[in-house]
Order: sequence, then C-alpha cells, then structure tokens
Amino acid sequence: MSAPRLLLLIPPLTQLNTPYPSTAYLTGFLKRHGSDVTQADVGIEMVLALLSRDGLSRVFDRVRAMPGDLPGEAEQMLALEQAYLNSIDAVIWFLQGQDPTLAPRICQGGFLPQGPRFAHADEQSGAFGTLGATDRARYLATLYLEDLADLIHETVSPQFALSRYAEHVGVSAASFDAVARALAEPPSLTDEMLLDAVWGHVEGVAPTLLGLTVPFPGNLYGALRIAQAVKARRPAVRIVLGGGYVNTELRRLQEPRLFDYVDYVTLDDGERPLLCLLEHLAGKRDEAELRRTFLRSEGRVVWRDGARDPEFGMAEIGTPTYAGLALDRYLSVLDVLNPMHRLWSDGHWNKLTVAHGCYWKQCTFCDVGLDYIGRYEATPSEILTDRIEALIAETGRRGFHFVDEAAPPAGLKGLALCLLERGVAITWWGNIRFEPVFTRDLCRLLAASGCVAVTAGLEAASDRLLDAMKKGITVAQAARVAAAFQTAGIMVHAYLMYGFPGETIVETVETLERVRQLFAHGLIQSAFWHRFVATAHSPIGLDPTAHGIRITGPSFGGFAENDLTHDDPAEKAPEWLGVGLRAALSFYMRGVPRPKVPRNWVVRVLEETPVLDDPTAERRFVWIGGAPVNESYGHDRSRVILPNQTEDVEVRLSSEKADWLLDLIRSATPTREKRGEGYPSLREVREAYPLGGPHGFDALARSAPWQQARTAGLLLV
Repeated sequence: MSAPRLLLLIPPLTQLNTPYPSTAYLTGFLKRHGSDVTQADVGIEMVLALLSRDGLSRVFDRVRAMPGDLPGEAEQMLALEQAYLNSIDAVIWFLQGQDPTLAPRICQGGFLPQGPRFAHADEQSGAFGTLGATDRARYLATLYLEDLADLIHETVSPQFALSRYAEHVGVSAASFDAVARALAEPPSLTDEMLLDAVWGHVEGVAPTLLGLTVPFPGNLYGALRIAQAVKARRPAVRIVLGGGYVNTELRRLQEPRLFDYVDYVTLDDGERPLLCLLEHLAGKRDEAELRRTFLRSEGRVVWRDGARDPEFGMAEIGTPTYAGLALDRYLSVLDVLNPMHRLWSDGHWNKLTVAHGCYWKQCTFCDVGLDYIGRYEATPSEILTDRIEALIAETGRRGFHFVDEAAPPAGLKGLALCLLERGVAITWWGNIRFEPVFTRDLCRLLAASGCVAVTAGLEAASDRLLDAMKKGITVAQAARVAAAFQTAGIMVHAYLMYGFPGETIVETVETLERVRQLFAHGLIQSAFWHRFVATAHSPIGLDPTAHGIRITGPSFGGFAENDLTHDDPAEKAPEWLGVGLRAALSFYMRGVPRPKVPRNWVVRVLEETPVLDDPTAERRFVWIGGAPVNESYGHDRSRVILPNQTEDVEVRLSSEKADWLLDLIRSATPTREKRGEGYPSLREVREAYPLGGPHGFDALARSAPWQQARTAGLLLV
C-alpha cells in the first residue's frame, strides 16, 4: 500500500492579512515525520477570485438578474459598475503591497467609487495628518472593499463577510438541523468560487486524506461545503475535521449526520491524532488505536482513543512552515485607525506560542479544563528562538504574533534575552496577564527585544468581580502593569466583559469610569467589551448554582455545545448596556447613579507604585544600550557616555566608580555566549560592591548618576 497523501485546507474565513496558523504547525510537524502533506488557504483564494474584475463581473450580472426591487445602495453601486471593474485589480495589488504608487491617486479622489461606507470617512481625516498618505489610501481602499462585501452579502451570497463565512450556521448549533438545511441549499456564487479553488488542489494533490481546520464558527459552513463537494465527486477520499471550534463545541458529539460529510473528527492538538490516522490509512494501525477521534460505526458515533503513544511536547512539535501559502497574496486592510487595534488586520505575522496552555488556569469563566488551556508547558527559549530564525529565513518576514492563552513572564524574559544575545531583530506582540512581575525594567527588556504591544484580560475593573472570577489580579495592579508597559513604549489592549453573574449596573458604570481614566492617562490604547456568556466547559458552566445562576438552554441536540444561556437572579444586564458601554453617555441618560470612583484614581494608584530596588529580590542586571565610552577629566573624575537607541546619556562619576560601572555593564551585556546565564544578580553586586560594601551600594543606588544609568538601559529583571 502506498503512503497516504494528506491535503490540509483552511476554509473561509478568518483573516485577510495572514494565514491561520493551524495548518502551518501541522504541516511542519508532519513533514519532519516523513508524511506527504500539502497545505492551502482556499479562503483567501476564494476572496481573491471574488474581488477581481472577472469575479465582480459575475457579481454584478447576478445582482442585475435578481427578481424584485433592489436596495437603493445596490442600485447606486450598479450604476458605478464600470468604475468598480476598472479599479478592483489595482486596489487588490495595492493592498497586497505590490503597487504603493497607487496611494496618491486614491487620496486625490475620483478614482475609487464611493458607496455607503464612505459616508463618515471624513470624520477620520484628522488621524491621517500623522499616519500619512499610504495609510489614508489603505483606509479608503478598505472602505471600498467593505462596500463590495456589503453588496455581496445583501444580494448574491448572504454567507459572505470579509472575516467570516456563514457564521450564523456554526453559532450555538446545538442541533445539526440548521447546518443540514444550509448545506441543502444550492451553492452560492462565493461557494462556487470556493469549490473552484478546492478542486485545483484536490486534482493536483490527489489526496488520500483531506484535513479541514475549523478554528471558529465562521469556518464551519465553508469546511462542510468543501467536504460535501469532495464526497460527491471523490468518495474514496477520507476527510477529517479538527480545530478550535471542534475542540470546544463538539466534545459530546452524537450526531451521525455529520459523518455524511466527514469520516473523522479529532479533538485537541492534532499532531498525534493525525499521525495515528495516517498510519491507520496505511494499514499500520487498527481503528481502535486511533487517538481522540470520533467516527461513525453501524450508524452511531463512536469514540476511539486506544493509542498508547505519548503526546508531543513543545520541544518536539518543531517549526511551523508556510510552504504552500502564498504570503504575498494576502491583503493588509486598514479598517480601524487605532494603532494597537490595527495589528490584527495589518500585515503578515508569523504565529508562534511561548507556551502551551495557561499557567494560571483558575478563571471561572474560562474553559480551564480543556487541553488547550489546562495542559501547560513552556517552550525552551533557545528552541523558540531557533524557530523564530527559521521562520525569518523561510518567509522573509520579521513580525511575530505569540498566540498564547497567556504568555508566561519568565518565558518572555528568557526569549527577550535570547533574542538580544543572538542579535535577532524582530517585531512582536502577544497576550499576557496583568502580573506584577511585569516591572518597568522587564517591560523595557521586552521592548528592547522587539515587543510593540500586548493584549491582556482586565475583564472587569472591579476588585469584587475580579475576586469572584478568580482572576488573580486587582485593578490597581493592572493599572501599574499597564503603566510599566507605557514607560517602555509598549501598547496595551484590554479585554473587558460585562454582565458577569451578580454584577450590578453601578459596578459596570464604575468599571467604565476606571477604564476611561486608563485611556485618559495613556495606559491602554484600545479595548474590546463583550457580554459574559457561560460556557459548557468553564467552572461556571459546570457548576452554575455555586455561582448564583441557572442555565436555561440550549437543549443539547447531539451536535455543538459551548455557549449557554442563563438566568441571573441577582442582576440582569439590560440589552442597552452593551451599546451604552460604547457610548458612555447613555449611562447617565438613563439615570444610573454617578460612580463613586475618584476621578484621580489612576494618579493615586501610580503614586503608590514602589520605585526602590529590593535587594532581596532574585533579579539580575541586563544592559540593553550600546557600548559605553569613558572619558577622564579633572582630578580623579570620569565622564561616562551611555548610548542607547534614542540618545546619549552622560554620567559623571569618580574614576573608581566609573570603572566599576563599566565592568558591571560589560558583564550585563547580552552576547551569544551567555545563553540566558551569567548575568550579575542584584544581591551579588550589592554584597561585592568594592567601595563600601552593601551600605556603599545603597548610597550609590540613591544617587542621580545611578538613576541615569538605569534610565539609559541598565535593567533589573
């Protein structure tokens, strides 16, 4: 029997700017294990086929042929059909970074036809004084694409949106009925374009096994539409479904109709299940020895998990590969002007994880029992840096997004040191917790290694609610951590929720006031507020009575199970609250009591921030500046020049202290030989200080020259 051939597909639709990383991880891993594997992103291929001259011609032809009256906006865009056809290919090239010369023509006006999305474009015009013509052009080009997406969604393909595909089919799909009805409908125009892309890869690869990743509800319909078509034309091809949506929502799968479309459904990390499945298809493994796999047998859904092979650790999964994914075809759209928020849609980011799972895993609203959160394992910094260098070599891109549940501070510190020691220049951002260990110096070290932004869950700016959530932080602590990142020039995005069990409207308003102050003081740059939803695998969902709520639905119908509806006897967040959080004035229009949070709350919290170096703390000196210069002047005096990336700091000391400081800086400078070790500790330096021992060091630490050296780049981490 010949070796199985595996084709991994990313169905529509997640992001336009960068491929979802699941197939890149699996392809890199399986290739190292000798598997014949190919990957493709048919989501971006569908979008590019649609947003082209030929694709839009088909759209306009079908819109014109639709029965009945069209919306006024559609009539307006039909009248501008030729302008859209003449401009679309140039706009796509521009957003792919292929033709930056189009920017001044877009900004000049008269080139892009303007639909409804342009109605408020002028309100944003002030932001482009600093962002520049290219960003203004990208913003206008994005509005242009959004107009087209709205037209397509409202007429020929209700499934289509720029970042999701038929999301309503996968959301709260307790029963398979709605999914089956959607798949029974004739393929839409975008479905046809999707399947055209699929057949190009299926016919080119002739796979034995087709793998479909479903990270979000907005990928489910596209995945099953692909599976339906392949089953009809190539029934011998086996099909496996996996991904984040599957891992969270299909854990109690009982619906046999799903297996009319797919043959296998795997849970959690895909490396071992796919290896076992490939061995099974090659005749080397019994069906009973598969790993975490659902299949249908005699009309019933059965579970197979008899494999005795161990899981693969973070050091064993290897480096992802983007081979087969044409990175230069993705679109950098600019739908949000906020410099922090735009990171999600702006440019290609290589995706990696500092650690598997969450080291905290206690939050009551989180799926802490599931593998992707509950099984924590950090990646060694040297191995992580090796992967970074390998991805730079493969992709030519130096941007990295660490997609951790919560990147561990120790892991980020080790990574930063390793990057500095090797002299690897990258730009990176990732998700963290507001831990007090993120001191100003640690944040400056992260910034020196390339960190430009972090995201973190503040959830509710109320200590009572944070305690009820078992979040493990306080609001004041979060503010101080945000201030530490601000000092280092690192942007912060805060995730927020409202409607937590027992949360009062007054608490929500007080949270809003604290968030307002965080924004006003520049401690956070963006935020997202979502309504609390109990999930089936969270501590609240598993034991709702203990958290004061009652689960009211939905009734499990054998398919998906995750989001639960609930009744909160203590307090119910009204429907207008979410809108009010985005327009704070509505709180006061409804007569909600004034918040009791002092208006100078952030100022008071920051004034309480400790500034002294604790000699008992296990911290070490790291120098992130350039090579210092020592110049003598006068009698026994030295002028030490401490350069960094923005300025030269001049420190005046006695010659003896200057020599000591230079020795300390040399021993604290990252080099390839250090490999994360050999940095002088605060305790050692203090005790061995040659000019008066610990008391002499304490006196030095209170002096202006020492603070200048610390500011210039002598960090304690």
